[in-house]
Amino acid sequence: MIDQGKGKFHDLRMQNRKLLDITGVQNVESFDSEEFLLQTELGHLTIRGQNLHIKNLSLEEGLLSIEGQVHSLIYLNPGSQTKNKSLLGKLFK
Repeated sequence: MIDQGKGKFHDLRMQNRKLLDITGVQNVESFDSEEFLLQTELGHLTIRGQNLHIKNLSLEEGLLSIEGQVHSLIYLNPGSQTKNKSLLGKLFK
């Protein structure tokens, strides 16, 4: 991972879409077997899949390991004011 110059570090390592190791995790905001929402050093990250569960978590070290079938990784736009805009909010901006 290339240092962004501000001391922020965030890295992902995925094995066979079944094991995901993440560094730079600041907070696990919500999770269930189909979706995780994380705050990382470089913004919010949504992980979607099936049978997802935490294998290892250390917020002191910023480490998270997730097992399960990973379908998608989505970074939310850091410039957006809200994480989830409604359809009407998108239409009338």
